[in-house]
Amino acid sequence: MDVRYYKDLETGLPHIYNHGIREEEVEEVLRGAGDDSPADRGSRMKLGQTSAGRYLQVIYSPDENGVGVFVITAFELKGKSKKAFRRRQRRKGR
Repeated sequence: MDVRYYKDLETGLPHIYNHGIREEEVEEVLRGAGDDSPADRGSRMKLGQTSAGRYLQVIYSPDENGVGVFVITAFELKGKSKKAFRRRQRRKGR
């Protein structure tokens, strides 16, 4: 899968760095199990857990050809959002 990232205009680095997230973590969540649902303006939202145990929400836009994705942002799930995701995963038996 080809993964591209939205770049911060001031630094030229991926925007996810502003949230303390690394590319490897995003790609792990995108490849792994978790909740994937529609978001705003044709984008999608993927919730998942990294092998290190972090719970992330990744907002991305799939390419029209279905081969790659453009990651808009990603951040760590905390509080109620994290609890709700973990509860859904337990119900699914994962």
